[in-house]
Amino acid sequence: MEFNVIWSDFAEEKIDEIYEYYKIEASVRVAKNLVLGIIESTVALVENPYIGQIEVLLAERDEKYRYLLYKNYKIIYSVDIDNEYIKIADVFDTRQSPVKIKRNK
Repeated sequence: MEFNVIWSDFAEEKIDEIYEYYKIEASVRVAKNLVLGIIESTVALVENPYIGQIEVLLAERDEKYRYLLYKNYKIIYSVDIDNEYIKIADVFDTRQSPVKIKRNK
């Protein structure tokens, strides 16, 4: 079974913010490489959706979340078995306070 990977609007906004930040603070090349690395790290989920660890900070939510790590970022996602898709819910900078991960999307 192969899953489709979809990105929430919130996760897409976070990707845009990361790009804009690094474009100014570093360079366009650095920004592009970082964003591409984040996106490409989700490709493995298509065939193996459970490779990410369970996100314990979001355990109280109805939706069960997992995450992948790419550099300083947690790529938080959920798996919908019935509809065969993986939804990327957030791209969280791990240098922030962990409590911020519980923010509403």
